[in-house]
Amino acid sequence: MVAKSGMGSGLICNPSKINDILERAHSQTDILVSMKMRMGYEHAQEILEVFPILDQYPLKNIAIHARIGKQLYKGPVDLEAFERCIGSTRHKLYYNGDITSVEAFKAMQARFPTLDHFMIGRGLIADPFLPSMIKNNTSSYPDNRWEIFSAFHDTIYQQYDDYLSGPTPIKLKMLGFWEFFSQSTSNPQKTFKAIKNATNPFK
Repeated sequence: MVAKSGMGSGLICNPSKINDILERAHSQTDILVSMKMRMGYEHAQEILEVFPILDQYPLKNIAIHARIGKQLYKGPVDLEAFERCIGSTRHKLYYNGDITSVEAFKAMQARFPTLDHFMIGRGLIADPFLPSMIKNNTSSYPDNRWEIFSAFHDTIYQQYDDYLSGPTPIKLKMLGFWEFFSQSTSNPQKTFKAIKNATNPFK
């Protein structure tokens, strides 16, 4: 696991290494750095211990996924811990975590009224219409929803087909998408199981 090797969310346990990385990035390049972080790896207090280091650098923003690394994507987001981050750093914060619907977005917006940026991750893969629905303040899908979605899906599939050889490698690449896409069906578990068991890409 990447985190157990001190990378990914495991890096937050090593503030001096974070400082070394940022110092090199800012002294040896002219790139504008943005951060994507968990609250911590073992506990949500860890991010607060890293903020003084981050505040030494001209970061573009810090996107915070309101879980700790050990959770992976399981269990609830820790909104109280995220709220403690607001005002604890000079940098602009983005909220990330479990924005899977327009209603969920509005709930986060109401909970954190001082934030004007939110990041959508897995919710976007599960529902590619979600960003436009949030932007247009509607929970209604377009009338040709499935026509648009079919074209979107087929574009992804075709691009893998152009670079991979045979249905098995394509299926392995697409399974991650299909697991999320199945969430839009009436029976996600049954739908995804049928897809996994399929042996012919045309069925």
